[in-house]
Amino acid sequence: MITVRSLTKYYGNIRAIESVSFEIKKAEVVGFLGPNGAGKTTTMQILTGYLMPTSGTAIIDGIDVLADPVNVKKRIGYLPENTPLYEDLTVYEFLSFIASTRGLNGSSARAIRRVSDICGIHDVLNRTIGTLSKGYRQRVGLAQAIIHDPKILILDEPTTGLDPLQIREIRALIKELGKEKTIILSTHILPEVEQTCDRVIIINQGKIVADSSIESLKNKTTGKTTVVLKGEVDIDGFRPFGHVEVGETEGPEVVLTITPERDRDIREELYKHCRDKDYTLLELYRERTSLEDIFRQLTTEAKP
Repeated sequence: MITVRSLTKYYGNIRAIESVSFEIKKAEVVGFLGPNGAGKTTTMQILTGYLMPTSGTAIIDGIDVLADPVNVKKRIGYLPENTPLYEDLTVYEFLSFIASTRGLNGSSARAIRRVSDICGIHDVLNRTIGTLSKGYRQRVGLAQAIIHDPKILILDEPTTGLDPLQIREIRALIKELGKEKTIILSTHILPEVEQTCDRVIIINQGKIVADSSIESLKNKTTGKTTVVLKGEVDIDGFRPFGHVEVGETEGPEVVLTITPERDRDIREELYKHCRDKDYTLLELYRERTSLEDIFRQLTTEAKP
């Protein structure tokens, strides 16, 4: 549904993004991560046709954004970080206006009923937008993004400024929409990605530094295995398995962290060693790198 090839954007001599490439399939929810100024919003604005790239191509549902931006806009719904709402209009008036700009004049009432059901805004249709809470404003923003039933949603920081309850509600809504629509979700909130996305793309300093499924990223390990034992232990007997670190403990417990020479799973070997030595084994686990750790590692590398 979305194909990006070597997308580059310069503002004068300042590089915003460089050689950005990725693909997003139908009904896939992808988290687009990166620190502030990494190039997330620039990339998304190019996909929507709002910005022109310096070079590269972006294809939306088989249509080149540069060659036919009008048809591309018909296929996408866009929620920018600062939701553009007309505060002096009621929700119904605003959605009617959006429906008319989308060419839904004959079916706008039906479209408004549909998005009101999806976004849970029936109770505020006759309220002036300026009187709504931040959570309801975000819901109205999502409603305008999907009122023409687009195949693709581009959401830029959709939960910014919301309280914890509102965040959960918006995440649940995005997850439900993702069952049928292709969604690219820009955020710097890592729990949001884990709870709503199938895959993550990480951008740093204008370049893609990671593109993987959530599960693949979470399965990355440090290579370290921790063993917790009770009683007398010959620590030197564990050194053939790799570098051994002895943790600080109280009482009869011994905590060893073992890093093999190459990244491999040594849990079975360690279990057999402990069994053969008749050690009392309390815990044995391989440490996993968290998504936060991976993000921090990839986005704090030295500038190119």
